[in-house]
Amino acid sequence: MTKKSASTQKHRGVAANGHKVSQNGSQSDAGGTLQDEDDRKVELGKKVTLLRGISIIIGTIIGAGIFISPKGILKHSGCIGMSLVVWIACGVLSLFGALSYAELGTCIKKSGGHYTYIMEAFGPRMAFIRLWADLIAIRPAGMAVISLAFGQYILEPLFMPCSIPPFAIKLATAVGITSVIYLNSVSVTWTARIQIFLTFSKLLAIALIIVPGMYQLFKGETRNFENAFELNNVKLSEMPLAFYSGMYAYAGWFYLNFVTEEVDNPERTVPLAICISMAIVTSCYVLTNVAYYTVMSAEELLASQAVAVTFAERLMGNFSIAVPVFVALSCYGSMNGCLFALSRMFYVASREKQLPEVLSMIHVRRHTPLAAVLILYPMTMLQLFVGDIYSLLNFLSFLRWLFIGVVVLGLLYLRYTKPDLPRPFKVPLFIPVVFCLTCFFMVFLSLYSDPVNTGIGFVIALTGIPAYYIFIYFDNRPKWIQRALDSFNRTLQIILMVIPAER
Repeated sequence: MTKKSASTQKHRGVAANGHKVSQNGSQSDAGGTLQDEDDRKVELGKKVTLLRGISIIIGTIIGAGIFISPKGILKHSGCIGMSLVVWIACGVLSLFGALSYAELGTCIKKSGGHYTYIMEAFGPRMAFIRLWADLIAIRPAGMAVISLAFGQYILEPLFMPCSIPPFAIKLATAVGITSVIYLNSVSVTWTARIQIFLTFSKLLAIALIIVPGMYQLFKGETRNFENAFELNNVKLSEMPLAFYSGMYAYAGWFYLNFVTEEVDNPERTVPLAICISMAIVTSCYVLTNVAYYTVMSAEELLASQAVAVTFAERLMGNFSIAVPVFVALSCYGSMNGCLFALSRMFYVASREKQLPEVLSMIHVRRHTPLAAVLILYPMTMLQLFVGDIYSLLNFLSFLRWLFIGVVVLGLLYLRYTKPDLPRPFKVPLFIPVVFCLTCFFMVFLSLYSDPVNTGIGFVIALTGIPAYYIFIYFDNRPKWIQRALDSFNRTLQIILMVIPAER
């Protein structure tokens, strides 16, 4: 008996009609195809429609940043005019990257995003290094940061005008993380529905900023735009940092590629969802910043701790108390979208034998990759309560763009090595070339401007090389380690009631 089926067989009985039936209600037909009580295969279905795809991308991109602190771009770009140029340029560059991923997503119809594309282009070792950095540091830290923003802003209306105790923020954050994990564990459909609701909520919040801002602009409130391109404070050496801030604000356009196998008609849905989402996000970001500048000067914006709150206080009076709630909902949407997508990367990595086997199994009734959803929970909570999250993000933020550049380089490499690969959606060559060069240019400039933190990030990523040889490459590991791994897989499979997905 194979280790995949051992624990499943333990929990099966035999019905009177000859069909095998498990204690949890799943059954298999005479041919052995596992089905649940609703006579469906135990697998991840194609439940991501165009609207749900758009909500995943927009809902993940638009987090807390646009509401709280667009000042990073303004600070490093030097003036209002250049900051708006950077917002637009970052939107165009992100669109170039998203279109490149759309080509990859339609010719490689596997979930997993960055991991899968690096695996296809450059092999398992490079893919594992990316996975290792994601698993031990980048993703838990990123999830903890956006969750902390949720915890702070969900409590803001309750504590105004006093400061919020730090431990209360962490408790609210822990509740938020737990609820997102639970939602993604119990239902793909409800996860997608709530993501749509949260996406519309954050678009409504942005509209509440843009509409009054545009009204102010048409009234003639343009004094802050006079001398908008005063270049005295513009430093070329600071521009890469401005682009880093901008690209970070747009990060999330790649998350639909993490769930390609669950997208309905991916050849049409993936490119269309990406193009619509990026047009909406870029327009929202630029118009929101224009709205901010109608009521705040550059100096006032840089001095504000939460730009959207300052904006609302000046134009809306008491209604400004609703802004923290919208920011919290926005953060929750990003948490939900990130977890939904990332769990699929761990699911695929397990399927490729680079993570424990149980992570590629599906809950027999819920049809969710339960173990892959839960894997981030302990690490995120650990980062939340004991880790220096922000320092870790500083070390590793550039690695995200390094590996995204590697993925798009892989697209160019596959164009050369596999010219006959079916490409239902094919972008002009200059788009991936420009995006790839931009990614590497920013990474190498960061090596020049901040070699210590960049070097630490590289070292953390390179620890994936010995880990690959220890855990993946060498087959002759000690028998006691192999027995422990097999026991771990079987025990979790029984506890979580998960089984291998039917192909």
